[in-house]
Amino acid sequence: MMDRFPTQTLEDTGRGGIVQQTILPSGLKIITETVPTVRSAAVGYWVATGSRDEEKPEAGAAHFLEHLLFKGTPTRTAMEISSSLEAVGGDMNAFTTQEYTCFHAKVLDRDVKLVIDTLSDMLTSSNVTQEDVDQERNVVLEEISMHEDEPNELVYDNWSQTLLGDQPIGRPIIGTRKSITDMSREQVYGFYKKYYSPERTIISIAGNVDHDQAVTMIIDSIKNTDWDKSGVKPLDPRTSEKLSTVGTGLKVVKKDTEQAHLVWGVPGLDRHDEKRYVIAVLSAALGGGMSSRLFQEIREKRGLVYTVYSFAHHYTGTGIFGVYAGTTKEKVNEVVELIKKELADVALNGITEDELKRGKGALRGGLVLGLEETNARMTRIAKGELLYGEYLSLDETLNKIDEVTLEDIKALAAQLFAQKGLLCVVGSFNDKDQFKDLVV
Repeated sequence: MMDRFPTQTLEDTGRGGIVQQTILPSGLKIITETVPTVRSAAVGYWVATGSRDEEKPEAGAAHFLEHLLFKGTPTRTAMEISSSLEAVGGDMNAFTTQEYTCFHAKVLDRDVKLVIDTLSDMLTSSNVTQEDVDQERNVVLEEISMHEDEPNELVYDNWSQTLLGDQPIGRPIIGTRKSITDMSREQVYGFYKKYYSPERTIISIAGNVDHDQAVTMIIDSIKNTDWDKSGVKPLDPRTSEKLSTVGTGLKVVKKDTEQAHLVWGVPGLDRHDEKRYVIAVLSAALGGGMSSRLFQEIREKRGLVYTVYSFAHHYTGTGIFGVYAGTTKEKVNEVVELIKKELADVALNGITEDELKRGKGALRGGLVLGLEETNARMTRIAKGELLYGEYLSLDETLNKIDEVTLEDIKALAAQLFAQKGLLCVVGSFNDKDQFKDLVV
């Protein structure tokens, strides 16, 4: 059987671990990383669709559908889907982003076929009945309420959505109360049939698994479904058409909280920008841990916050860079001024050699230590193909980090922090004027 589907070896570490890829005639990509020293396997079904693929009236459809695919198929009830994995000690979940949706599970190596059969059935043959839509609608509405009760999440959502503006990439992944309430079964099911297809899907498996056996299991699991077809061209990665970032200035969200939560930031880098390794080191040095500059200046030296950190998120066509902090209402202005002061200093003078070493070390350590876990390995091999259309080995990634220089950091910081920023604050504030001088 395998002769009909040529397999490419993407990496052979020589230490027992092999990364292999097979593309079926349907366009479905299967990537495995064999880890013979473990007795588990992590399986992920990654579909190249997310909230950025939605039209405005169907905002939240991708996430809504993620919920609905757990509700049952012609051969499995919702109870059978969950209980079959739990009965063997497995764990299954899913998540939706702007650009992809992932269904994943981790089980003992002996139970990989059970996961494949279950996930294939869910993705190819879910019922998506009117009854399920009505029931799960209430669950999603409760999830929206729960999300709004978390001020640290609320401030990030309002900041990023204001920065990115009223375009699909800027809208809430979860949707709005109105869009979820108004969404019909036909809209959700139409989204399912349009975007859930083999050429948009990557199946990644990491653990004690044989590649050829996994491919055979997957082929058997999709027989007699719409995914059992041939002649489909593999889906190309998303094009990097430049997306606008429109939000600057100030956004205040009034909420009765004990603490004030804030994000200050600017537009960042497209995910295909080679400087993404530079911004990763920059963010690690600025706000990546207890030894980072922002943590030391704002928490350790002044005791103004409990938490402060920076982040850089990349999308196809745009990106964002920001700093989050939680503080008392009376200290917001001082904290924001300190954040802006440190960013301006890095733009003008760069970071120190010690900061560069710590930033690189934090990234390298986090990456390598994370791969001790099969879920992280499964995610890494999938994202390379899904987001970039290529496989980048661990050593190649580490080399990219090592190549970042002080000059690279300074030049990128000058580019980023010369832009007008956006400040978002969540808290029990009655007077927005107290922040107006912070956004000049």
